[in-house]
Amino acid sequence: MIREILGPNKENGFVKWFDAKKGYGFISVESQEDVFVHFSNVDMDGFKKLDMGDEVEFEIKDFNEGKGPEALNVKIVSKDRRY
Repeated sequence: MIREILGPNKENGFVKWFDAKKGYGFISVESQEDVFVHFSNVDMDGFKKLDMGDEVEFEIKDFNEGKGPEALNVKIVSKDRRY
């Protein structure tokens, strides 16, 4: 399996949805398709959970086997309390 990290630069986006029971969700990014996020890649202590609308910063890992991009080292920049 060939995997590569696309550049050292951080991306910013907003949590589109995240299911804490299943442990995954998606982040909306203006420059490309939605990015998959798994709870194991969320950088926080305790129960790892993201809320819809949270602004996040992350790195992108691209899978070359037909899967879409995945967010790594996800950090919450600001919480969106509208939801």
